[in-house]
Amino acid sequence: MAFQKAVKGTILAGGGALATVLGLSHFAHYKRKQVNLAFVEAADCVSEPVNREPPSREAQILTLKNTSEFDVLVIGGGATGCGCALDAVTRGLKTALVERDDFSSGTSSRSTKLIHGGVRYLQKAIMKLDIEQYRMVKEALHERANLLEIAPHLSAPLPIMLPIYKWWQLPYYWIGIKLYDLVAGSNCLKSSYVLSKSRALEHFPMLQKDKLVGAIVYYDGQHNDARMNLAIALTAARYGAATANYMEVVSLLKKTDPQTGKKRVSGARCKDVLTGEEFDVRAKCVINATGPFTDTVRKMDDKDTTAICQPSAGVHIVMPGYYSPESMGLLDPATSDGRVIFFLPWQKMTIAGTTDTPTDVTHHPIPSEEDINFILNEVRNYLSCDVEVRRGDVLAAWSGIRPLVTDPKSADTKSISRNHVVDISESGLITIAGGKWTTYRSMAEDTINAAVKAHNLKAGPSRTVGLFLQGGKDWSPTLYIRLVQDYGLESEVAQHLAATYGDKAFEVAKMASVTGKRWPIVGVRLVSEFPYIEAEVKYGIKEYACTAVDMISRRTRLAFLNVQAAEEALPRIVELMGRELNWDDSKKEEELETARKFLYYEMGYKSRSEQLTDRSEISLLPSDIDRYKKRFHKFDADQKGFITIVDVQRVLESINVQMDENTLHEILNEVDLNKNGQVELNEFLQLMSAIQKGRVSGSRLAILMKTAEENLDRRVPIPVDRSCGGL
Repeated sequence: MAFQKAVKGTILAGGGALATVLGLSHFAHYKRKQVNLAFVEAADCVSEPVNREPPSREAQILTLKNTSEFDVLVIGGGATGCGCALDAVTRGLKTALVERDDFSSGTSSRSTKLIHGGVRYLQKAIMKLDIEQYRMVKEALHERANLLEIAPHLSAPLPIMLPIYKWWQLPYYWIGIKLYDLVAGSNCLKSSYVLSKSRALEHFPMLQKDKLVGAIVYYDGQHNDARMNLAIALTAARYGAATANYMEVVSLLKKTDPQTGKKRVSGARCKDVLTGEEFDVRAKCVINATGPFTDTVRKMDDKDTTAICQPSAGVHIVMPGYYSPESMGLLDPATSDGRVIFFLPWQKMTIAGTTDTPTDVTHHPIPSEEDINFILNEVRNYLSCDVEVRRGDVLAAWSGIRPLVTDPKSADTKSISRNHVVDISESGLITIAGGKWTTYRSMAEDTINAAVKAHNLKAGPSRTVGLFLQGGKDWSPTLYIRLVQDYGLESEVAQHLAATYGDKAFEVAKMASVTGKRWPIVGVRLVSEFPYIEAEVKYGIKEYACTAVDMISRRTRLAFLNVQAAEEALPRIVELMGRELNWDDSKKEEELETARKFLYYEMGYKSRSEQLTDRSEISLLPSDIDRYKKRFHKFDADQKGFITIVDVQRVLESINVQMDENTLHEILNEVDLNKNGQVELNEFLQLMSAIQKGRVSGSRLAILMKTAEENLDRRVPIPVDRSCGGL
């Protein structure tokens, strides 16, 4: 009853009542801090970038080597680290940033892709009268509005549906969502609304309709996380920060403070991961922004320091776009184990997640089959029984490590901090940890404020509110039309380039190769079903891509969308990168092998191979076995018990279909479980059994053989394009 009265007072009296309910003495401060999307004033305070284009990696490394002392050295190239570098350099501080892997190679590229305040955190704030939770939501909603403003090409509002299956939940969730709008204030993207059952099914036709009462739709933001992270890094570089990926910190430098006699952190010993060269980078202030590896750097400073990071793994899966509407997400607020699952359209696919499982810190997190199946089961609960949710439709899967932290200054050192923590060690090392993607900018501001104060740096206030990120300033929703008209790109490719590079898309278009076709004139695709083009590989090198993994996962997002398509594109990507970076054959082979391992372990390809092995059982009805045997023997005319490329070619030629030998080899290799160059009857039956169970989908051999069987007498062409494929 107390909660109901509080909510009623809030709805009637607005923001002031909300402050009263939560006992918020600082509410007026947050009202003053609120920015009404008028970000231009702050941006005007910042001088123009010193570089029209980001300097090359080689030039950045020379700057790191030759600068006698930086004001700030940031360790970590995720969203928070790059945010710190951008905040520092735009205040006029001499800034450096080093990252042991690639920008956004860790948690920052493996998120749910949402820019959000946190509906569930607001629920906890109200239920528990928790001021810290409220402040976190308030701050995140402000940052959400800012991020949508400064990178409009990479982000957009997204309506998210909350389906209601019990009448009493309708007013309960409606009040909560309306409070979310209310807390956002003038930063509210669009007002939430209620849908009837019929209208809900219009918007989300694949929704489970039994017992559906209606739905509530609210708005949050969505973005391309890895590209957003990269945009922050590139913007910092343009403003003068010396940023370098593949630069590992092997130890911290220290010197004695003449006034106190104590050892103070004064820089870092860095190692170029690509060449092995080591050198010192000196700085007045060193910032540890390494996410899950927070304690690794803290122990470089003090080996006896208490660990504060408690890592948690969050798994996501990607499924074909037909699993969700193109512009409507879904929120499951209470899964079978109490977690929250999002089901969202992203890059014309569907992303589902996340889980929350304690894990060890690793550079190469692997999605578990258990977590993948948990997400699939939750998805099944919300989708119509007409939609068969198949394990084989998982096109990619990944695990990101969320760096939950305890506050070392808190009396309760075992309690997880819901917000971010800025800690300053006795030797002056500044650590920023915790928080969330959406609040990276405010986290960076707090960190640099602490650095300025602790190290007596000469700098003004933060200037990053309203500061456009690379590609955002001159972007417009119709920019892609100019790309089509001026360069002869396909409309889909042009839209993709505009949404990925913003006003820099023209530079990519200028690099595009002529196709030799009537249309499109330029823009050779890397794979047929995705709009990524070869020119992006060349441009990606200008954006500090150093490896094939950088290209398939963070410059393009192929690995996150479809691992089979990424593997298919790999040879051409390696060839193009090798040409630009002067790789020899040995280096090219190394890059191919490393990228394939990345796809196999970190992006879910391993799970695909485990769905169909030479140990897979055959669980088919006798009638099905007879039917599939007949189909198999149409190809195995000699009754050998196996089929080869020659057998398939013979059947295709009989119905006037031509297919090159390499493609046929790939098709058979997908099913050749013992890798002896042929497909036995038993392997074919294992395949069909796995397809029936939903563990495998999009098998080219199965589709080809079925279509050939149906058309042998009619002699019509068989569609042989590679399907979307699943894991």
